Amino acid sequence: MIKDISLARKQTRVIDPAKNLHQRQLKQRIAFALIWLAGIIAITALLFIVGYMVSNGFKVINLEFLTTRPAGGVSGKGGISTTIVTTIYLVLLTITIAAPLGIGTAVFMVEYTTEYAGKKNLVGYLINLIRTSVEILAGVPSIIFGLFGFAVFVSYMKLKFSLLSAGLSGACLVLPLIIRTTEEALLTVPKSYREGSLALGTTKWQMIFGVVLPSALPGIITGIVLSVGRVIAETAVFWVTLGGSYRLPKNLLSSGRTMALHVYMLASETTAFDKALGTSAILIVIIILLNLAINISSKQFSKKFSGK
Repeated sequence: MIKDISLARKQTRVIDPAKNLHQRQLKQRIAFALIWLAGIIAITALLFIVGYMVSNGFKVINLEFLTTRPAGGVSGKGGISTTIVTTIYLVLLTITIAAPLGIGTAVFMVEYTTEYAGKKNLVGYLINLIRTSVEILAGVPSIIFGLFGFAVFVSYMKLKFSLLSAGLSGACLVLPLIIRTTEEALLTVPKSYREGSLALGTTKWQMIFGVVLPSALPGIITGIVLSVGRVIAETAVFWVTLGGSYRLPKNLLSSGRTMALHVYMLASETTAFDKALGTSAILIVIIILLNLAINISSKQFSKKFSGK
């Protein structure tokens, strides 16, 4: 009996509120300190990499470097003029192919498959297959897309090492990214926008084209700009589809060399490491400008469509 009473007293012992509060505050301070430490380490690493590449790369950047084409062979002589133009050509071609397909797929998945989602029929299984395929493609290594492009576009379709082969392979690479970002952007559009538009007598296509897509435009643009950044920075896909010629492409079936591919070739096949650093510095500046463009365009479109 005495043991039961002492046990009950221990169980009903009141915890000191001040001590409990102090312990929780200590845990919070430790968690915040670890979070800040992780953020500081990440920022320090980023600044170190960017600072090193830019400070060393800008030493070789001048007007001649930007306006002359690379020299042939393994000397590493010349500039990067043709690589800049080839990169622009490839970005335009890739986005022209991938953007309509990606946006159209996302519109279909969000606006036309809602009533079939979860149903155990042929259409429902097809929708699940499409979603699963997009998820799988988003995680496939880029070299796999390069090997696919080499096997299908370069060898089977006889397009050779060319801008067209590289553009089609690059479109396959960025297609999942455009689909996912566009789908997320469409899902953020309030349902009341759709209901209000249909209540005014518009057709479903008019509602999508005139109301939903403009409202989701900031997210769509973000996905496209991110895709542009990936095309600019990619090497594995274009190493086996673009060819690597230092000359300027004359048409879609001509070979070429992007800036990222040029950096790889300079670093691996020549001794011109300083010029590889210079090209890398320009690439980093372009990526930074693209990220700034994402932020600015998203804010501008958000203000425009929110009426602010």
